[in-house]
Amino acid sequence: MTPELTALTLAALLQCVQFVIFAIPANLELGPGYTTSARDRAPSREMSEKTGRLQRAMNNHFEGLILFTIAVLVITFSDKGNAITAACALIYLVARVLYVPAYYFGWRPGRSLIWMTGFGATVIMLIMALL
Repeated sequence: MTPELTALTLAALLQCVQFVIFAIPANLELGPGYTTSARDRAPSREMSEKTGRLQRAMNNHFEGLILFTIAVLVITFSDKGNAITAACALIYLVARVLYVPAYYFGWRPGRSLIWMTGFGATVIMLIMALL
């Protein structure tokens, strides 16, 4: 497996971990009546600030993972992988791991800098695929 595909696999597993660390407190806070429903209505109570942050960090990773997946697939299928794209894939993964506590604890401006690092690494991978 290429380093880029390995990073993608680990990023997908990170998404699974993020789901679990969000779902547990969300279920405890909102109750099974809401979380097992069709969610056609708003919950009767709101999640705590920290649980809301876990949800937003998880959703943000879903968004970033789409673009990162495209970058990895383009690099892989075009056989353009090299040390730079491998490093960018690792940078993306590390940034996404760091983003979770950064969002949870409200690190500012660190959270945004971490996000920009991961996004920048993804953009570099896309550009490298075209070169």
